Amino acid sequence: MGRMVNGGLLCILVNVLILLKTEGFFVDITYIENAVAKGAVCLDGSPPAYHLDRGFGAGINSWLVHIEGGGWCNNVTTCLDRKSTRLGSSKQMVKQLAFSGILSNKPEFNPDFYNWNRVKVRYCDGSSFTGDVEAVNPITNLHFRGARVFLAVIEDLLAKGMRSAENAVLSGCSAGGLTSILHCDSFRALLPLGTKVKCFADAGYFINAKDVSGVQHIEAFYNDVVTTHGSTKNLPVTCTSTMKPSLCFFPQYMAQQIQTPIFITNAAYDSWQIKNILAPGVADPHGLWHNCKLDITKCSPSQLQTMQGFRLEFLSALNGLGTSSSRGLFINGCYAHCQTEMQETWFRNDSPRLSNKTIAKAVGDWFYDKSPFQKIDCPYPCDKTCHNRVFDPQDQPSIDNTSIGQPDQPAINGMGIDNTKWMANVIRKYIEVILKYVALPCLVNASPEMEIFLM
Repeated sequence: MGRMVNGGLLCILVNVLILLKTEGFFVDITYIENAVAKGAVCLDGSPPAYHLDRGFGAGINSWLVHIEGGGWCNNVTTCLDRKSTRLGSSKQMVKQLAFSGILSNKPEFNPDFYNWNRVKVRYCDGSSFTGDVEAVNPITNLHFRGARVFLAVIEDLLAKGMRSAENAVLSGCSAGGLTSILHCDSFRALLPLGTKVKCFADAGYFINAKDVSGVQHIEAFYNDVVTTHGSTKNLPVTCTSTMKPSLCFFPQYMAQQIQTPIFITNAAYDSWQIKNILAPGVADPHGLWHNCKLDITKCSPSQLQTMQGFRLEFLSALNGLGTSSSRGLFINGCYAHCQTEMQETWFRNDSPRLSNKTIAKAVGDWFYDKSPFQKIDCPYPCDKTCHNRVFDPQDQPSIDNTSIGQPDQPAINGMGIDNTKWMANVIRKYIEVILKYVALPCLVNASPEMEIFLM
């Protein structure tokens, strides 16, 4: 029986590895060592970094530059907290990162960008790459140099072949999605005139809204971010010349001035914004929103009504994009955050859809000018294609310590999950399928006891 069991377990292990292989693969890190001399460094002074998987075939001269997310730090204290983590130091980053979804190299998982040069830019400055303060306090040794980091990364990629790009996309998730909005035109300006350039923001359209206590908490937080990092000079002057510079950190006030074609994908009930803008811990001292934020099905009728109001505010803020046909929109009625890096929400048979199109199909058709796409979903809970997020209470910061700069766990290598947790999530996701379709066939000759154990 021991041999049958061992053989069966080996069969299961092989199939698990096959399933993992189909969904993602690992890409080595690249450090931009020469950026240090230019002062283009992470919060701790370490060099910027990215992961590059080279294009092939027809995509060899096309580039997708995808910016990692991870919240922001708004003062010396919160930036010091990040300084010794991967969100503030390339020394703390994993040497290999899993690529899937929009970064996949397989046409069945990423039909329009699979053979492009795909880059994941690591996020280690805490300002969506807008900061630039020359002075460094010798006590804290904090470097606020996000804008220099962005330029150093793009220049390094240009030297590695992007200056010959036929097509180029700047994309990102969450704080990285905001980066792709704020830097869209500057990215365009750094590329050759003949390059077809567009931008794509996933879960980066953060809105200026009051929290459940009636306070404009996010506006004050962004003001602190802009002040701490010296971001004003790197925000669009068309916006900063007409209003308070920190407001220009909100896409709704500056996106209409973007000249480069841009596509916005966002959940109308963005889970990060619900948890940190609408109902942050500071506005909910008794934790009345705690269970609702973990799982939208646990929300009370009054909480759902409040969230419907937030959705309407979000849709109103989208008017800041303008009406140009070069704008793309995929706004689904889901409780989600960052839907491009996970295979299940980017492109799969059961992925979220609007007008029967997945996000991948909508973005691809828009980029290649096959068809425009500007779709807004019906209110929750009407969309049955949603993959609504359910958070593990153990991953949720405690009510009293919830920080608005905290990443929204667990998005795949984007908002903060490490490769170990990503692999655990993938294994968990497939375990039911494996047991049903793989384990029992593998163990057809195993003992009855083993079959009972697996069931």
